[in-house]
Amino acid sequence: MKEVELYTDGACSGNPGAGGWGAILIYKGIEKELSGGEKETTNNRMEIYAVIAGLECLKEACRVRIYSDSAYTVNAFNEGWIYGWLKNGWKKADGKPVANAQLWQQLYTLTKKHETEFIKVKGHADNAYNNRCDALARAAIKALGEN
Repeated sequence: MKEVELYTDGACSGNPGAGGWGAILIYKGIEKELSGGEKETTNNRMEIYAVIAGLECLKEACRVRIYSDSAYTVNAFNEGWIYGWLKNGWKKADGKPVANAQLWQQLYTLTKKHETEFIKVKGHADNAYNNRCDALARAAIKALGEN
């Protein structure tokens, strides 16, 4: 099984507001950068979507290490929140709907196709790939303003 690293980040100008995401896929030393944005979104949506976009690029099942500075995204899997949401029909323990349920469902489906490991990295620190993803996300926000 191929081993891939996926670095991701999301950003928002205002929350909600214009948002962007960035992702870098690394396979055997080859890097592929991805980015995009939405005019009206939230930071959390962009964080989740960055992971979705990266996983959607993979043409076959891979072992993927996903690096994110989003505790929300990482903890949903590492703390098992997503499995509880799935079991409860995408409702939280208090019975309220899970925010961003459609994106979580999409991400959950993609994680079933691959062997995934979510790794939390410190944001805006010394991780060059995380910093590059942040720059890609911010550039995507700027590009939205120029349209």
